[in-house]
Amino acid sequence: MENIIDIKHLSKYFGTHEVLKDIDFSVKKGEVVCIIGSSGSGKSTLLRCVNLLEKPTGGEIIYKGENILDDKHDIYAYRTKLGMVFQSFNLFNNHNVLSNCVVGQVKVLKRSKAEAEEVARKYLKVVGMEQYINAKPKQLSGGQRQRVAIARALSMEPDVMLFDEPTSALDPEMVGEVLKVMKELAESGLTMLIVTHEMGFAEEVSDRVVFMDKGVIAEEGTPEQIFKNPTQDRTREFLKRTLK
Repeated sequence: MENIIDIKHLSKYFGTHEVLKDIDFSVKKGEVVCIIGSSGSGKSTLLRCVNLLEKPTGGEIIYKGENILDDKHDIYAYRTKLGMVFQSFNLFNNHNVLSNCVVGQVKVLKRSKAEAEEVARKYLKVVGMEQYINAKPKQLSGGQRQRVAIARALSMEPDVMLFDEPTSALDPEMVGEVLKVMKELAESGLTMLIVTHEMGFAEEVSDRVVFMDKGVIAEEGTPEQIFKNPTQDRTREFLKRTLK
């Protein structure tokens, strides 16, 4: 399988504080990679560097064979290839559900409104939200809003879906509905890079798990390796705390 994204020697400083240190890893086409680790370990910063919401301080991000951190690259065109789902949904409150999923397609991908609506309806159906197309975000539960946010990202038909703690802002009873949709997407062969604190989900759905600690990748491997036979003390300590 080809690598869609290759990250090489990536670093990120905020002022004098080094948040990411010499990060190397890749995501293959069709692979589901979960990034786990304590708060402050650099997980979300890494994800935000991948789609250039944060500009890395050093290193390379190779996408389809080219370093997108080169000045000549159109980062907006690159960003359209990455779907991003945030903790806090980031929906447009003044638009209804259908319009939330249409506006980016029309503006960025230059699709016609009719085509964009057809694509939006398709993905709203995938996440089980097609009957809510006329609702405004404030009329929906948190779980429903997050499912719309997933449909919106999918409507751009990206190469990779990025999820930044997609269930952390949800009430416990709503977490399951979002994880179920993500599990179905993983099974459909979608390439996914997921920052999550849901260990059961990471163990069940991932092809590969990356454990971050203090800005470095401390360990990575299959779910079996990471959850059953971690080699690093800090991985073991983290799992002992979180799997109680």
